[in-house]
Amino acid sequence: MKIKHFVEKVEGETELEFDFKNGIVNNVNIIFPFYRGIEEILKSRDALDALVITPRVCGICNHAHLIASTRAIENGLIDAGVNIHLTPKAISLREFTLCCEIIQSHFKWFYLVAMPQLANLNKLTISDNHILKASWVSINTVKALAIFAGQWPHSGYVVPGGVSCDPTYEEIIQAEALIDDIIRFTQQEFLGISIDEYYKTKEISNINGDMIEILNMLNNQNMQEKGKSYNRFLALGKHLVFKDGQYDQNIYGTAKIEYIKEHIQTGSKAKSVAYENKCYEVGPLARAILEKNDFIMDMHSKYQDSALTRVCARMDEIVKLLIYTKKLLANLNVKELSCTLPKFPKDLEANGTGIVEAARGSLIHQSIIKGGKIQNYNIITPTQWNLSNGIEKTSGIATKAMKGSINTEEATFIFRTFDVCSVCTTH
Repeated sequence: MKIKHFVEKVEGETELEFDFKNGIVNNVNIIFPFYRGIEEILKSRDALDALVITPRVCGICNHAHLIASTRAIENGLIDAGVNIHLTPKAISLREFTLCCEIIQSHFKWFYLVAMPQLANLNKLTISDNHILKASWVSINTVKALAIFAGQWPHSGYVVPGGVSCDPTYEEIIQAEALIDDIIRFTQQEFLGISIDEYYKTKEISNINGDMIEILNMLNNQNMQEKGKSYNRFLALGKHLVFKDGQYDQNIYGTAKIEYIKEHIQTGSKAKSVAYENKCYEVGPLARAILEKNDFIMDMHSKYQDSALTRVCARMDEIVKLLIYTKKLLANLNVKELSCTLPKFPKDLEANGTGIVEAARGSLIHQSIIKGGKIQNYNIITPTQWNLSNGIEKTSGIATKAMKGSINTEEATFIFRTFDVCSVCTTH
């Protein structure tokens, strides 16, 4: 029996075609039906136009696209012999704004996706307060980001050689106050315990607040045993807070861009992508495994790459990034230069790759620039890793995780544990 299901509440459009056998999901076909052609739009444009156009790929991870695009140009400049040196100030500001974008995306997922869908699975009614909470925490996180980025979404303050802003002590204090407010919210509403207490034990049994409701609903649906995929993880973006590398069945290794290859998918506008011809999961769980995070490693040893482990990795990443953003602001030296590239080469000849860890995982931008113009541009998004149908006869990460589900509602929730976003996938 085949059932077609349209996935709602995603950034973009996605269809799932379920194939049932003996009452359980035997196979799933993921369809991204639309094509926007951002990479085609970029052809023959000025190299710096990518910094304005690529953030429009997505309204949620637009800042990650801006940083990836800038890194691609910087990588090309270095290969062309141009000296690129980022000051600690510029690096910290880029890291801060990227972390803010990830934090607000994660909170939206918990309150606007996980809570209502889990409530439906558990046949429970929940208060509409979760919508107000998502709005409050998102607005305040974006306010902190916009102090340095100027606006959000589609900011343009990241430029080759650094950033275009030059923050004052007053602006740093404003950002610190907003982060403090979000930390208080996290402690009082989301976790129900202080972050210090959370870090001392990192035991699920100590968590309260809204997160305990989510955990209880996950346990009621036996999500510690469901949603498992290949137990392979990849993180490619180099950041002060994340560790890059690859993990395959308990074996750690370095990650090399040359092992990545895209594949055309039949019936979907999105391409799949593989590493050494294997499907790898990217995102919060992958980053936690590669970091060897004690809390998530303990959960992983018990439940492997289950839906429960994946959800807890996103929860833990919120706490990690909030603490990290505080440190970035505390150590920011306003006297350093914001940008060290005095002049952009007019007739640049360069091939460059920029990689960033976005909310949903590793994001790759690749550019070929001839005579200062973009000859070719390619974007590989996190959802291509997590939400493809796989390669050849091998199921993709999410399709593998959904197999064995007892109905479309359960399978769709497992699908959403990868934090569904489709507009960037159908770029």
